Amino acid sequence: MDCTLQIFLDDRWVVCAEIGFQAGICRWNYPVMYAVEHPDTPLSLAEPVDMDIRGDRALPAFLYDLVPQGGGRRFLLGELKLPDGSDADFPLICAGAFNPVGRIRVAEAVDYFEAHVARHPAARGLPGLTIDDVVVRSDDFKERMFLLGMLGTGTTGVQGAAPKYLFTRDRAGLLHGDAVLPDAEATEHFIVKLPRGNSPADEKVLRNEAAYMRVAAAVGIRTHARLPALHGDVLLIPRFDRIAHDGKVVRLHQESVASILGLAGFDLRPSLFDVVAGIRKVVTDPAKETLEFIKRDVLNLAMRNTDNHARNTAVQVLDGEIRLTPLFDFAPMYLDPQVVPRTLRWYRPDTRVELTEWADVLAALPVTDGERRTLADALVRFAAQTERLPDIMEAQGVDHDIIEFLMTSIDTQVRQLKALQSPEAHHAAPDPTDS
Repeated sequence: MDCTLQIFLDDRWVVCAEIGFQAGICRWNYPVMYAVEHPDTPLSLAEPVDMDIRGDRALPAFLYDLVPQGGGRRFLLGELKLPDGSDADFPLICAGAFNPVGRIRVAEAVDYFEAHVARHPAARGLPGLTIDDVVVRSDDFKERMFLLGMLGTGTTGVQGAAPKYLFTRDRAGLLHGDAVLPDAEATEHFIVKLPRGNSPADEKVLRNEAAYMRVAAAVGIRTHARLPALHGDVLLIPRFDRIAHDGKVVRLHQESVASILGLAGFDLRPSLFDVVAGIRKVVTDPAKETLEFIKRDVLNLAMRNTDNHARNTAVQVLDGEIRLTPLFDFAPMYLDPQVVPRTLRWYRPDTRVELTEWADVLAALPVTDGERRTLADALVRFAAQTERLPDIMEAQGVDHDIIEFLMTSIDTQVRQLKALQSPEAHHAAPDPTDS
């Protein structure tokens, strides 16, 4: 099985890579004409454009950003009559990566989608849905999901456990499956997110996600200009990988940290030091993005967003600048009934022992003393905002019992950040295993 990757450039889809298996080896390369015409536009920031033919037994790491997950994965496994498992990832990409987040897609998946829709003529030309149709799961919504098998909503292109749909708003304000509405008719793009399960805790997590995002924006974390909005048990999240304007859609390069680090597969757990190193390697302003990342982790720890896996952090290219995307998937995940642990941690690079004090983390970062001092000073200032989190959370609508529960973790973060103003906090961190 082979596949052809396409990238969206200058209002059109351009072939950017050919991928296939030979004797158990996955081989891929940039086509010669692409390499000549687009030498500075890689499909992955970790894979510069060149003439090389790459080969490995594993799929290239960037492909895992395209692997269908959740409901879309289950649907396609049934359609393709495949057992679940890692061996299904490539066939799922070839059928389901027709409309992923970002600006890369698989040509064969587009063909698969078109063939699927052709089997259901009634799926073409359907009127748009209102957000209320989605909230109440109206007959029109259910019929749409049945006819398109969730493919037309782009669910196969969104990863994560919670049910999610990709919708596009038309000029009349109605919602359509993202892969169905032509770009010329699009005015805005959304992820529609439902609770992960049917328990009150699942609903509570989703209900507070919008408030958590408002809190992040209030303390200066990079967020999208339009924040998520809750409608019943449906979270409407404006997308930041698409810009619709004057009848055209710009698709931005967006790539997970897992892809940048070359992590092929799922459930891989790099140290947060490795994550920072990967981010710094590709972004335009490493010092600025390092501070942004650490501030986000302060909030993760203070507000107990434990779901910090390597695909919940991504970078994007915007106006020629490579930087972290606006924050996403930020919620009180400690409440999740499935018990979501904090996946990524600050394991000291030389000993792999976890560091839990910010003074030790900063001391172990491989940066200049000048940047370390700048980071420390900025985080000391951030302590004041962190200390105000209970009031900010209350003002932004976070549930009162969540605020009460978080008081201890907030106090811990405030104490650690304030301690950074002491000069001795920036000396080399002692090895915790020494005694």
